[in-house]
Amino acid sequence: MQVDHLRQLGADFGALKTSVSTLKARPGSEMLKQLAPKIAQVHELIGRTLMRLVALDGSQYTLVPGSRPALEALSSVVEAASVAALDLASAVADNPLEGTVFAGSPPLDDDTVRKARHAEAAPRLAEALGDAAHQLALCATGCLYTASGIIRDLKEHPEHLPPLPQLTSAQYTALEKVAQGGTSVSRSLRGSRETVLAGDGSTIHSKPFTALADNKLIRVQQGTSLFVSRKVTVTAAGRLALDTQKPARTPTTANANVPAAAAAGRRR
Repeated sequence: MQVDHLRQLGADFGALKTSVSTLKARPGSEMLKQLAPKIAQVHELIGRTLMRLVALDGSQYTLVPGSRPALEALSSVVEAASVAALDLASAVADNPLEGTVFAGSPPLDDDTVRKARHAEAAPRLAEALGDAAHQLALCATGCLYTASGIIRDLKEHPEHLPPLPQLTSAQYTALEKVAQGGTSVSRSLRGSRETVLAGDGSTIHSKPFTALADNKLIRVQQGTSLFVSRKVTVTAAGRLALDTQKPARTPTTANANVPAAAAAGRRR
């Protein structure tokens, strides 16, 4: 679902915001080396955001009441990310670099001149970095707002829900356990058998777990080695399945097993 992509986008914007916030406004070549990859990352995130916006705009979600604000929120993310890229580009322009000047001009490698140029540029660089971090924080919030808005709209109008597999009781129970957090998959060093452990330490049987994974209701973290435990999380589709297919709980039968004499004694 688009919701999972949007949540990942939000997390990536948040991570980039944190990274930009840690940059020090120290003019010179080192500043340029730090700015270059950050600008490239912003543009990559802009491209991903546009892909999500185009996909949503061309989907059945546009028929859901309330979908317009979500689309507008994602459009604003594109704008805010572009402003962040511009802020970082302004920092590049304001960042003084050392080079050879025209003949007859004061030498820029003179220590007094260099310090003066750096002192003048430092406040502008700090302001540009702060503005960029602020815009990236808005992007992270906008992505998460859009994701939560889609889920809210679909819950309020279940007739527009995407097709979801009908879960068996065992599958629903397994999905509930994964949703509680802490589930992981590990493989024995002696063979190819995998074990799925829930956060409470219980084992989740492979058959319902495989069905959940095949239907993209859960996501197993990709790892560099099959013998390292991999985290398992519930996808947006899995959350919707949990919310819309919650089985009715059967009443407890404890009283039915109480001896008649004891039950009669309690009624006195």
